[in-house]
Amino acid sequence: MNKQKTLNDSFSLSGKGLHTGLNLTVTFNPAPENYGYKIQRIDLPGEPIIDAVAENVTETTRGTVLTKGEARVSTVEHALAALFALGIDNCFMQVNGPEFPILDGSAKYYVENIEQVGIKEQNAEKDVFVIKSKIEIKDENTGHSIMILPDEKFCLNVLVHYDSNILNNQYATLEDLNDFKEEIASSRTFVFVRELEPLLNLGLIKGGDLDNAIVIYEREMPQEKLDQLADVLGVPRMDAQKLGYLNHKPLVWNNEPARHKLLDIIGDLSLIGKPLQGRIIATCPGHTINNKFARAMRKHIREHQIQAPIYDPNREPVMDIKRIKELLPHRAPMLLVDKVIELGSNYIVGTKNITMNEPFFAGHFPDEPIMPGVLIVEAMSQCGALMVMNMLDEPSKYSTYFLKIDKIAFHKKVLPGDTLIFKVEQPVPVRHGISMMRGYVFVGEKLVAEAQFTGQIIKNKD
Repeated sequence: MNKQKTLNDSFSLSGKGLHTGLNLTVTFNPAPENYGYKIQRIDLPGEPIIDAVAENVTETTRGTVLTKGEARVSTVEHALAALFALGIDNCFMQVNGPEFPILDGSAKYYVENIEQVGIKEQNAEKDVFVIKSKIEIKDENTGHSIMILPDEKFCLNVLVHYDSNILNNQYATLEDLNDFKEEIASSRTFVFVRELEPLLNLGLIKGGDLDNAIVIYEREMPQEKLDQLADVLGVPRMDAQKLGYLNHKPLVWNNEPARHKLLDIIGDLSLIGKPLQGRIIATCPGHTINNKFARAMRKHIREHQIQAPIYDPNREPVMDIKRIKELLPHRAPMLLVDKVIELGSNYIVGTKNITMNEPFFAGHFPDEPIMPGVLIVEAMSQCGALMVMNMLDEPSKYSTYFLKIDKIAFHKKVLPGDTLIFKVEQPVPVRHGISMMRGYVFVGEKLVAEAQFTGQIIKNKD
């Protein structure tokens, strides 16, 4: 399993805000394990901190706005996309105003600075949520939609469509987040000239210019009106009959707008709070539908917080029965783990195939064979003991014993033909020979039992 990551050091970036036009500085700092993303407004009394999660998004007009009480911060999506794509799980951000600087309208400079200070691996495991079935959010009025499907990694496909001769249909894809720097990070935000006046009337894009956004002029307007817009924005006047992209820097890619929409999705989905394993397919995405999807995903994750490990019977086990017998003193009929399929620094995943030949079925119960709950807990604890014993230099000289079992819950009967999948976690390291564990037992995708238990490691008498 991958470890969580944070920045190796702090860095700052300064520039004007796209919507406010203010001169702003944002600083990115390392953060501890399981911290997530948080943003502090250091210019406000009390220096309030906003959790960067989907529920705290209060506006999605031309950007993502996070709010807590009176504190708000906007245009965060480009920075968050860079953090998420480069695998940063924990970061504390400080900004001296109501938005992040727009820079050149892309995530390029965020990526460059992250790479310059370096990335630090932490001890905690990265908590990836694996998508196991289709999840979709769709706006029936607009036809905009985002869905996620099971896949072996996190990847994205984006289709955009506009009623424009200059920018009509475009498609962008990212098959691997490792390609974000080269394929997506430099894509800039964009706006149509016809949108400028409404945005200005809303008090937005006060800091917009031809260096921090792609401006698309695709519907001819009177020269006088175009001149007025140019004067308000402080950019050179242009020929009203000449349609096209109005930028000092040419497009990086022909489909740069679609790539930027993909960048925005990554930034907005970082507000889910944990990385995903699945394929995003987005049709005409925008910050509004992105946030609806992120909120739906957070709800789905809460409802499926305990996920069954992925079990591929074709993979070679991490521990086979021979190794298990070297670590545990148990023997048939009380050896209740067949193999270990994953082993991390603080967790283990094992399996047990339940057949009708299990000796306990003869009396529990003859007419309705059910695996006794006490043996399910015993099997779970044996799996946890394997993790602990595997850390010892001479495991044959030690044994593990129950000290306490808490919070046992049985959710489903275990029957002949079931394959039990155990996931046992050790939230804190072993201290003074005492191991505290939390275990879950699954059959397929369904949780059948769970418990917390404490064990003691004791050296055997000679």
